[in-house]
Amino acid sequence: MYTQSFNVPDESGQRTVKPIAHTEPPEQMARFDARIDADGRIEPQDWMPEAYRKTLVRQISQHAHSEIVGMLPEGNWISRAPSLKRKAILIAKVQDEGGHGLYLYSAAETLGTSRDQMLDALHTGKAKYSSIFNYPTLNWADVGVIGWLVDGAAIMNQIPLCRCSYGPYSRAMVRVCKEESFHQRQGYEALLVMMKGNQAQKDMVQDAVNRYWWKCLAMFGPPDADSPNSAQGMRWGIKRISNDDLRQKFIDATVPQAKVLGVTLPDPDLKWNEERGHHDYGQIDWDEFWATVNGNGPCNKERLATRVKAHNDGAWVRDAALAHARKQQQRQLKEAA
Repeated sequence: MYTQSFNVPDESGQRTVKPIAHTEPPEQMARFDARIDADGRIEPQDWMPEAYRKTLVRQISQHAHSEIVGMLPEGNWISRAPSLKRKAILIAKVQDEGGHGLYLYSAAETLGTSRDQMLDALHTGKAKYSSIFNYPTLNWADVGVIGWLVDGAAIMNQIPLCRCSYGPYSRAMVRVCKEESFHQRQGYEALLVMMKGNQAQKDMVQDAVNRYWWKCLAMFGPPDADSPNSAQGMRWGIKRISNDDLRQKFIDATVPQAKVLGVTLPDPDLKWNEERGHHDYGQIDWDEFWATVNGNGPCNKERLATRVKAHNDGAWVRDAALAHARKQQQRQLKEAA
């Protein structure tokens, strides 16, 4: 998934969080709980517990960070796409990711936090983004695998977010999921074309799948037993399905797709369990996951430095836009007078 806020605190590597102690007025808390229990939506003007607000700010901002940092691994291949068609598709996809970030930052702003505060948290390393974007894209097949597996895992997590209890977030996710569905399909189609090519192309696809498979499974977060924040998120209606259930759904959906594609998923323990009605699978390397989340992945420093540089280089555009807005406001005031 593109946010790990239920599993990862902003400023430390600790994996557990103390239980939330509510100190809000009982009557307001009762009304809030009743709306949540009725599967209602909380809107920006509604009263909400401070812990709920903070959790949403952290999750939505981390989701937004993941979208804009996620532009970097694929954006690196725009100038090296194998055809004009592939270049146009990739440009459109990277542009979509930037738009997703903007939707989500806007949703988080309705909770009383500013865009500057969220970006400062990202650029100073206080806020996290999805660990998957701290790995390099070594060849063109990686771009297809990111579409198929990474965006496929994101969709599996994000569709339930369309029913999130916070209205602005759930509404933003409807459009995001439609566009992510396109991203997943274009990635899979690109791989199908490569798998009809020569042996070198097939080997390239298999290599990319081997490198990304386990990292995609880790995207859903640690096992439910090691993710105590998830329970509170589910109680509030922010999170709808547990980490382990999402991971299982993703595996069950992906295995038949891999067979059609003609690739082997790199897990010798992967097999259908008739009794459970699901696929069994091997052990995920959680040490690697936490090392990457805590800033020690292959591309953590590079990704963050690139993002900070892009923000600084774009300062003049933001300043110009603000100056133009002030001029427009002054002109309107004069005309009104």
